[in-house]
Amino acid sequence: MQNGKYLEFREKYSTFVYHGFSLDKTEDEIRIAFDFEIEGLTRFCPTVRIKTQNLDIINDFDSETGKNFVFSLGLVELISYWKAACCKNVRIECGCLDEEQIRWWKKLYFSGLSEFFYRNGIETDAESFMSITSCGKAFKKAEKINLSGKNILPVGGGKDSAVTAQLMKDSHDRNMFFTVNDQKARTETVIASGYGEESIIRTYRTISPELLELNKLGFLNGHTPFSAIVAFLSGYCAFLLGAEYIVLSNEASANDTNLIDAEVNHQYSKSYQFESDFVSYVKKYIADGINYFSILRAFNELQIAKQFAAFPEYFGEFRSCNRGSKENVWCGKCAKCLFVYSILSPFIESGKLEEIFGKNMLDDMTLKEDFDGLTGFTPVKPFECVGTADEVCLALEMTAEKYKKQGEKLPALLDYFDKNNKSVHANLLKEFNSENNIPSEFIGRVSEMYKYVSSDN
Repeated sequence: MQNGKYLEFREKYSTFVYHGFSLDKTEDEIRIAFDFEIEGLTRFCPTVRIKTQNLDIINDFDSETGKNFVFSLGLVELISYWKAACCKNVRIECGCLDEEQIRWWKKLYFSGLSEFFYRNGIETDAESFMSITSCGKAFKKAEKINLSGKNILPVGGGKDSAVTAQLMKDSHDRNMFFTVNDQKARTETVIASGYGEESIIRTYRTISPELLELNKLGFLNGHTPFSAIVAFLSGYCAFLLGAEYIVLSNEASANDTNLIDAEVNHQYSKSYQFESDFVSYVKKYIADGINYFSILRAFNELQIAKQFAAFPEYFGEFRSCNRGSKENVWCGKCAKCLFVYSILSPFIESGKLEEIFGKNMLDDMTLKEDFDGLTGFTPVKPFECVGTADEVCLALEMTAEKYKKQGEKLPALLDYFDKNNKSVHANLLKEFNSENNIPSEFIGRVSEMYKYVSSDN
């Protein structure tokens, strides 16, 4: 049954407007402000700041190309505000999009909102959910930009970005790390990788308070494609610094859906499809010379977990629990914590894992619902950045075998899994995902990792 609020709001507030953006530079930062409006309801002015004291900027921040990146960043940001009322029409006043661009943005919005639509009970399709018109001046693609040879590594503070930092260590002097809003685990990951804080590009994104007020009033809310913001914001930073590579840490498993037989993917903007679309868009409409790819796309979550386990210097620093992010802790009660514990359990001794997470998470039966989703015992995978059911199941099979060989009693959830698992899963540690955009100059590093994770040791 169609969501009544969706129909009501969409009819009452039919038009969303992207009025414009401002771009200013002070002594120590670049400040971006966007101007959005749901006509007849409210106006939004979210901001983004980029700290610049430690940056060697070699391209003009407010050049035509800089403004093109920022305009595009605004096109990603607007979806967080549009979703409050799901307006029928989007009018763009500060730029011009051709028909191919409009199709590109509608694909990102529709696919990136698949979880939002599903969880809000919204029935729509890729054509009718939104119409886009534009009446501003078109931005021109750059003929040439200055390049520095630097690499930008977005870092979230989890195991994946730690593995990427290790794969990129031979490029130490060319590497810069990129963060959106400070979290201790992100800084500590950079330091544990052998860099100083001066190697971090720090950006800060604020949500317009008017959106938070609408959420309190019962307007629609839910997941948006955040990694697309990372893409365009890191792309703008790459332009500023003349960086040639933005090196991501998105694994093959990010392509997997959360529902069986349905295109609902919490991680759509981390997927290979979005990565490829973003590269094509930037090269056609903004600038040549900036390459955006994931160095971990060849690997699944289980392989990355095995590689991470070889780097104990990160054990006390890494975090990827959303609930505990502000306090820099693993909450020990969510699907993300349970997934990370499970995927690492074949490769890190249980005592060390308990030290990291504060308990043996495979012994907590209160997490059974999330556990069933992670293992595929139920058809809905938790809406978190987690791996596939096959990866989790193989990890648990390996962990159960380890317990049995040591003559130890299986923890409650692991025992439940062992008794109810109906399959013997293929050795995913031998897989290599050839559907990737890894440049040839990085393949040697990827090959070395594959030799390690696919070995029988």
